[in-house]
Amino acid sequence: MSTTKPSFVEQEASVTPTPTKKSFGARLVAHFKKWWWVHLIIFIACFLIILLPVVYVAYPKIAQDAVNDSTLAITEMILSDPTPDSFYLEQRQVLGSKSSYHPQIYAFNSSVSLAGAAAPFAYVTVPAVQSKDGAEIHFEQRVDLTDTDAFADYTTAVMLNEEVSLNIYGRPGLKQGGLPKTTVDYNKTVVMKGLNKLKGFNVAEFFIMFPPVNGYGMNGTVIIPNASVMTIPMGNVTLDLQLDGKSVGTTYLNNLVLKPGNNSVPMLGKVDQGAIITLLTSKSNPYKDGILPFDITGNETSYNGKDLPYFTKALAANTLSIKLDVLSALKAAGINLTL
Repeated sequence: MSTTKPSFVEQEASVTPTPTKKSFGARLVAHFKKWWWVHLIIFIACFLIILLPVVYVAYPKIAQDAVNDSTLAITEMILSDPTPDSFYLEQRQVLGSKSSYHPQIYAFNSSVSLAGAAAPFAYVTVPAVQSKDGAEIHFEQRVDLTDTDAFADYTTAVMLNEEVSLNIYGRPGLKQGGLPKTTVDYNKTVVMKGLNKLKGFNVAEFFIMFPPVNGYGMNGTVIIPNASVMTIPMGNVTLDLQLDGKSVGTTYLNNLVLKPGNNSVPMLGKVDQGAIITLLTSKSNPYKDGILPFDITGNETSYNGKDLPYFTKALAANTLSIKLDVLSALKAAGINLTL
């Protein structure tokens, strides 16, 4: 009987290793490597959703608000070489702004009108300027009047009022830093000093020429105040001289240019000396002291031989009253009257 030993075969145990779990960071990196283009699209979309309203809605509104909050002051206005439908203009303006933004305002064409008027009287090209507090705008140009009646209304308002409001309107381009250019409404009402009816007008001296010389029987010097910042070339001015509501003569102010401050201007006059002497020597003379009250109104202005109706209208709207010591002036001329 044979004995058979059992045989044993050794086999290697096969063990499947448990996979190692990736970290969150590794998985995130893998995700972005695979889906980077999706995230790029999402980023661009979000960026545009935020940026576009800022650029096309908020930025123009901020720009418009900054323009609205700014101020404009005219510090000098010089008119020269006037014609019936134009004049040469030199002007200085100063901007006022409390904004932290200082955008570039591009040159623009602006309408100019008396505040509240139905139509502008002219258009002016305003040069480019950086909008910051104290910035000065200076320009010189020929200005053609688009509405002479509207300009006459403006000059009349300047003559009669202590202050006059001027409206300036346009639509300039505006650009802040790297932001795109936008357009704003520039609508400013500027308050300026007027001539206030020439308050303070007086005759510094006057003389009676007897007999008249070349038709002129009176001369002297008048003081014409100009409280505004405007220089106004009125040319040759003809004024009507009235006494007790009746015309007694005409006075002339030649080559008149009203500059800011008090203007000392030579005066010539053609006066009905006979009518005045008759009045003073009559029994019904109410002016026993020889001091006569005259009213003066403008009836014509001309420059280089051309009438300037817009200045004539302004002068005619204002009546100046003065008292002149005619008795003393007659005595100085060699005419002694007994009243």
